[in-house]
Amino acid sequence: MTHDPIRFRLTINLMIFFAVVIFGTLVFIYLENRSFIDAFYYVIVTIATVGYGDVHPITTAGKVFAILLIIAGVGTFLGVIANGTEIMLSRREKLILMKKLNMVIGVFFSEVGTKLIRIFVDSDPNSEEIRKGLNITETWTHQDFQNVSEHLKKFQYDIEISKSEFGSLKEFLLMRRDFLVRLLENPSLLEHESFTNLLRAVFHLTEELAYREDPNQLPQSDRRHIAGDMIRAYHLLVQEWVDYMEYLKVNYPYLFSLAMRTNPFDRQASPIVE
Repeated sequence: MTHDPIRFRLTINLMIFFAVVIFGTLVFIYLENRSFIDAFYYVIVTIATVGYGDVHPITTAGKVFAILLIIAGVGTFLGVIANGTEIMLSRREKLILMKKLNMVIGVFFSEVGTKLIRIFVDSDPNSEEIRKGLNITETWTHQDFQNVSEHLKKFQYDIEISKSEFGSLKEFLLMRRDFLVRLLENPSLLEHESFTNLLRAVFHLTEELAYREDPNQLPQSDRRHIAGDMIRAYHLLVQEWVDYMEYLKVNYPYLFSLAMRTNPFDRQASPIVE
């Protein structure tokens, strides 16, 4: 498991900072014979380099310790500020990046994903079960999306070979092959692992079909192999679709409305508003 280096540095600096504050407060209480609040004040204004004003160390030992405290504490204090600022900026940049990536995901579903889901669902002998669970409405809450996501992780996806028209699937994917390649070339996708895995699965399925001159005239063993590739993409595709629907519902209600009117799991779905 990898650690965020910025957060790790911030944690270390905070630990050192609090240790210096506590130790410094106790030392000032002892050397200056002051109350806890005065000693704590000494430490904070020393580390923050803002000066003392009317309260300041009186003894020689207190002044010497104040010098040592500046050396030990100021760097740590500045490190905490710098790391905290870096985390906020990094989080802001990540939010902007994820917003751009969700635009890419939206284009993917418009060009490939929604149609591909319909193809997979029509070939799934258990499609009625998955259709019922994905009749999403605008009343759904975050918990509803979480519940259906957990259910989908356990769902037994399947492809009925006799129902699958590999030829038409090949034609559809090859028409969008260049589009998939361009998406895979986007370096920003590395920030969205689940969508990257989905693209790789769909592109692999495209490549497998591209090598078959007539996918409808394949032995059963090879048809089962292709069906396995379809199931892999099917599983990832449905999960990503659910996540994207929640994103649209929260951020873009008008896009969510269209997505629900073209819901690939709803046989009655229609883009026409009645």
